[in-house]
Amino acid sequence: MRRLLLVACLAYVVVPTTSAAEPPNILFIAVDDLNDWVGCLRGHPQTLTPNIDRLTARGTLFTNAHCQAPLCNPSRSSLLTGLRPTTTGIYGLSPGIRDVEITKAHVTLPQTFTQAGYFTYTTGKIYHVGSIKPKDRLAEFGEWGPAPGMGKPEKRFATLPGTPHPLMDWGPFPAKAEDAADFKVADAAIAALAKAPKDKPFFLACGFILPHVPCFAPPEWFAKFPADKIEMPPVKENDRDDTPRFSWYLHWKLPEPRLKTLQDNNEWKPFVRAYLASIAFMDHQVGRVLDALDKSGRAENTIVVLWSDHGFHLGEKQISGKNTLWERSTRVPLVFAGPGISKGAKCGRPAELLDLFPTLLELTGQPARKDLEGLSLAPQLKDANAKRDRPALTSHNPGNHGVRSEKWRYIRYADGSEELYDMIADPNEWTNLAGDAKQADVKRELATWMPKVERPHAPGSASRILTYDPKTKEVTWEGKPVGANDPIPEP
Repeated sequence: MRRLLLVACLAYVVVPTTSAAEPPNILFIAVDDLNDWVGCLRGHPQTLTPNIDRLTARGTLFTNAHCQAPLCNPSRSSLLTGLRPTTTGIYGLSPGIRDVEITKAHVTLPQTFTQAGYFTYTTGKIYHVGSIKPKDRLAEFGEWGPAPGMGKPEKRFATLPGTPHPLMDWGPFPAKAEDAADFKVADAAIAALAKAPKDKPFFLACGFILPHVPCFAPPEWFAKFPADKIEMPPVKENDRDDTPRFSWYLHWKLPEPRLKTLQDNNEWKPFVRAYLASIAFMDHQVGRVLDALDKSGRAENTIVVLWSDHGFHLGEKQISGKNTLWERSTRVPLVFAGPGISKGAKCGRPAELLDLFPTLLELTGQPARKDLEGLSLAPQLKDANAKRDRPALTSHNPGNHGVRSEKWRYIRYADGSEELYDMIADPNEWTNLAGDAKQADVKRELATWMPKVERPHAPGSASRILTYDPKTKEVTWEGKPVGANDPIPEP
């Protein structure tokens, strides 16, 4: 009997214990100003994005994902803090998060993984340019790689009236791919993957600049889109006749040209062509980074998330650029792939960029945070049809908000004017149904998702700043009053 007990005890002792699973890595790919002109989203029939498409085949694509603000700094600040612009007061191109009291000590998404012992590295544009001061950088990422500029050709390509903003240009530049900013960003990300320590997980952030203006790509990428074969985006004449005047105020005086300016100067088609070429070149760089991940031997335990900070108009609603609450500005590509994520899945539930922070915490086993305003997308990453009751909310300056459900887009401006679109029957948002009495219940239900509390502009706010005083009904743009009868400005 004793012998049997001894054997049993020895057998128990030598059975190995199961160690905790190795934490997954994160490859965090950001794209600047990319709308739904991606093959898997079918936003444009000629777009070439084979690498984003192959990433989608390996994971889950959110077909109804939206940004929290249609502008770089507030969108990225929201994603990286997990807080809405209405909570932080960050609506313009400044201030940065460390210059605002409510976010000064807030632990950001990359900071979370730096503190968790990950090897963290960033290259290109993740935070808005200049929004994180050098003294604050190493608290965010352990290493900061290059953030190369776009460069400047000897002379402008685009012919626009007056003195155009330097960013308002598009054409074949530079001559060699390796001299382009996004090529250098991909190079840096590839080098970081190679040197990432094998004894700890990594969080590698790679921020591509294209297709942000200036839309420059090497000549060979323009050659993929012959000028005489470009298909133009669908545009309705007099599309803005049924939209409130206040809708113009959100992009009152901007460097991005109006559609009429592009048409009058024969630059609409060249701009569309350059946007397509820029997307294709950027996608090729995404492919180079994904190939490097595969070759590293760490792909199986790496979560890849690809996102864009907001969309972009190419003539729709009679404008170019962003700064609106319509689908073209708010809808973004969002793809997750990696361990535990369904492959080849498409989710049509409303998703927000705000959701990335809690999602990545859950997927990597990090503690949940009660101070984040997003919802984890983990249920939809397991089952694309998983229920999600909350719509997506986008804000652009105080009082202006767009709510996007699976069927509807409801917009309410600071002066109380409204727009409502049936996104299934009218995906181009050509017919404003806000005045249809039959849709009163729809508006009422969507309006319940408007922010209950919203902060005014944070101190130091500048660039793309709009204010409205409900008592005096005064509108100011960049601190200057806008009269009710002032003509719509043409840049």
